[in-house]
Amino acid sequence: MPASETGGRASRRTVLVAAAGAATVAAAPRPALAHDTPAAGTWTASWAAVPTTVPPGAPAVLERQTVRHVAHLSLGGDQLRIRLSNEFGAEPLVVGEVRVARRQGTGASTATVPGTDRRVTFSGHPSATVPAGAPLVSDPVPVRVDDGSDLVISIYFPQRTLVTTLAAFSYQENVIAAGNVTAARTVTPQSTVTQDLFLTGVSVRRRSGAIVALGDSITNGANTQTNANHRWPDLLAARLRAARVDRGVVDLGVSGNRLLHDPNPPAGSDAEAYAAFFGQSGLRRFDRDVLAQPGARHLIVLLGVNDLGHPGTTAPASETVSAADLIAGHRQLIARAHQAGLRAYGGTILPFQGDTFGFYTPENERKRRELNAWIRHGHEYDGVIDFDAVMRDPTQPLRLNPAYDSGDHLHPNDAGMAAMAAAVPLRFFRQDAP
Repeated sequence: MPASETGGRASRRTVLVAAAGAATVAAAPRPALAHDTPAAGTWTASWAAVPTTVPPGAPAVLERQTVRHVAHLSLGGDQLRIRLSNEFGAEPLVVGEVRVARRQGTGASTATVPGTDRRVTFSGHPSATVPAGAPLVSDPVPVRVDDGSDLVISIYFPQRTLVTTLAAFSYQENVIAAGNVTAARTVTPQSTVTQDLFLTGVSVRRRSGAIVALGDSITNGANTQTNANHRWPDLLAARLRAARVDRGVVDLGVSGNRLLHDPNPPAGSDAEAYAAFFGQSGLRRFDRDVLAQPGARHLIVLLGVNDLGHPGTTAPASETVSAADLIAGHRQLIARAHQAGLRAYGGTILPFQGDTFGFYTPENERKRRELNAWIRHGHEYDGVIDFDAVMRDPTQPLRLNPAYDSGDHLHPNDAGMAAMAAAVPLRFFRQDAP
């Protein structure tokens, strides 16, 4: 489902362009580093974002600029690695320098803690060229980060760079500054974006395991307070830390995402202009977004409402889904998760009667109830998280509880996100799949 109008506008702010001209920097091949052997420890995903392409038209441009991101880590460790992505780029991506540091402050702060700044290398080199269509994982970075802490990741782009791969709805203010200021403790922003540009993951050296939340805008955190980390996966991670359950949690939700189909909103709809941000279907992106997460051990799935709501009345017959179609799609996710040794948990679809997007119809409600009944009673998922039961209005169960409604009758507010996080049984994660 799309984010709110306000959140959508904020996330698509124009990236400012600096002066032209910069040198290309490339990394040469090098043998594996001695400290990057399996004996050195196990890597666990701590933060992630879903890479998507961008809408048709001229993309934003970076040139001799630094993008400074803030990533809220679910899990800490004594070393970390970052993952960049040029997966939707048609040309090689030149990265001049990357540095990481612990964040100082809260909210929109991008200042760094003195003494924690570290250079990130790629095969031992401080710069790299990422081939078109590919991701790039860094060497291990020797910096200690705490559970639930914030990491500042500064990426310098020395030459004209089209922004073709991003996560469009970060609900975190990241900044763009002139020049290579990757090592600066504070920077002067040229612009602020609520997007993650070319950055898709942080993993930490930790003998633990990761929980992957695969979902749409409800998992992505739509309509929650910016810079507050009130997405339900963030709040679940906080619960796990408080209960001393040693797990990372990564949020692989993307606004507008569907289980069965790539984005295809009705012609002329408000969503058409930014449908590219909705990401590839859950089935299509599963291997990249779930199975590729370091240390992935558990999967939570909350997908299906956009499959019901997006086609509307103008969709081709091939995209008008039945409850049986959705059940078959969920079965595929379960099978693929189990093949990879993950436990899989199904989240029931939240109610949405009266939503402002036009998703609700009696027929869509019938399909939702049929899908939820299968999730609850089909005994195919390893466990059930009954978000529907927790989030519905006790007096009007086809609607969101007003206390948890952000106002569009589809997306939960911050209190609703807390209720969703509290609904997840922590006992699911105390052991790994056999």
